[in-house]
Amino acid sequence: MSPAGCPHVNSFKVDNWKQNLRVIYQCFVWSGSAESRKRKAKSCICHMCGAHLNRLHSCLYCVFFACFAKKHIHEHAKNKRHNLAIDLLYGGIYCFMCQDYIYDKDMEQIAKEEQRKAWKMQGIGEKFSTWEPTKRELELLRYNPKRRRITSNCTIGLRGLINLGNTCFMNCIVQALTHTPLLRDFFLSDRHKCEMQSNSCLVCEMSQLFQEFYSGHRSPHIPFRLLHLVWTHARHLAGYEQQDAHEFLIAALDVLHRHCKDDNGKKANNPNHCNCIIDQIFTGGLQSDVTCQVCHGVSTTIDPFWDISLDLPGSSTPFWPLSPGGDGAALNGESHTSGATTLTDCLRRFTRPEHLGSSAKIKCSGCHSYQESTKQLTMKKLPIVACFHLKRFEHSAKLRRKITTYVSFPLELDMTPFMASSKESRMNGQYQQTVDPFNNDNKYSLFAVVNHQGTLESGHYTTFIRQHKDQWFKCDDAIITKASIKDVLDSEGYLLFYHKQFLEYE
Repeated sequence: MSPAGCPHVNSFKVDNWKQNLRVIYQCFVWSGSAESRKRKAKSCICHMCGAHLNRLHSCLYCVFFACFAKKHIHEHAKNKRHNLAIDLLYGGIYCFMCQDYIYDKDMEQIAKEEQRKAWKMQGIGEKFSTWEPTKRELELLRYNPKRRRITSNCTIGLRGLINLGNTCFMNCIVQALTHTPLLRDFFLSDRHKCEMQSNSCLVCEMSQLFQEFYSGHRSPHIPFRLLHLVWTHARHLAGYEQQDAHEFLIAALDVLHRHCKDDNGKKANNPNHCNCIIDQIFTGGLQSDVTCQVCHGVSTTIDPFWDISLDLPGSSTPFWPLSPGGDGAALNGESHTSGATTLTDCLRRFTRPEHLGSSAKIKCSGCHSYQESTKQLTMKKLPIVACFHLKRFEHSAKLRRKITTYVSFPLELDMTPFMASSKESRMNGQYQQTVDPFNNDNKYSLFAVVNHQGTLESGHYTTFIRQHKDQWFKCDDAIITKASIKDVLDSEGYLLFYHKQFLEYE
């Protein structure tokens, strides 16, 4: 099949084809209301054998349901010359001339719109998924002569990266980004319109990199063009010395952000007013409340962030003693029985009120004079992908060292206790320890972990990535091996990538 799509679709796209397609999706595929689900259960039977199962398909040209497994729908297509049918379970469109499931941009848009309408009627969001291949991935696999069968343990997208000389810091971040679901969907759908010249666009190179990862090739990829562009646009990372993976992540996001265009066709120079794909996925809002100790007036500012850097026990910064069993730890199922510090501990310290002291007085707008104050950080807006940076490398005038403190982190993370809305509820006496199990707005799933082995002067970066629902792999430059969940959770952890479990509708 050609990546351009099915050549037989145009025979269907005449007259009221959009309305007819929407009716099929609304009534027989993505049934949103209870009434439509009952109607689907009663009417969706094979018109030849009367069976409910056997992968029922609906002819797109007439009201005819038939089995795919028993080839009853094939007989109908041959007799009536109706060459397109839709899978009533998954919504995919099958062409009997191409003998394959097809992709059409217009049809895909209608399918997604109707699916989201149905989910909205049922009161659920778009579920985060890392194991279901996109239409573009399917196209690439079909087009590639070495394509493999898509199964529950498929390794689509797994590919090693050659180390070009102390470039493990880049390889580990590339692995995390290429397994970020929404970023993957963007780059595989050819949505970037480049206006730069002389092959200097990092977004174009990332698009090519995603194509390479999902092409079906197993041999390690050599990212020499990516390294060249990084050296060009982030000169502080140029050279063959070992660099910091966190620094590379921020530099890469910044360059991608600058090379993207927002929905209005304007260059994305301001993170506060940008709709580029990077800001849609990674940007959150951090609220800072500074409270005057005299008049208790509060000054609030909200700043965008791409990641959150967390202090660790063992650093020169005093670590706030935390009592076991705090609300955050209980919420995220973390235990203090082993005495280990948890990610929730670090987040609680990050969002605790901090007394600024007499040496850092601010001018209070209420008192009109300089007063002592307290400062507290909370999350005003959560990003789709939350990246937590555990500050393991300490650099100061007197000290240069790596902090090896083990930090326990969960597979599922609830950020509710660290939201600005939770703080306001507590202040108003409305906050409760009990959690609504149906409120998934602030819940995240772990999908990538970057680790650093060795010392500050000599070390190596690797990445754990989640490929399917519960399958993990270790990416060590060109070598990729299967990993267990225990391997992931027992690792030291340097950068933790979490994806929202449910996405909001706009």
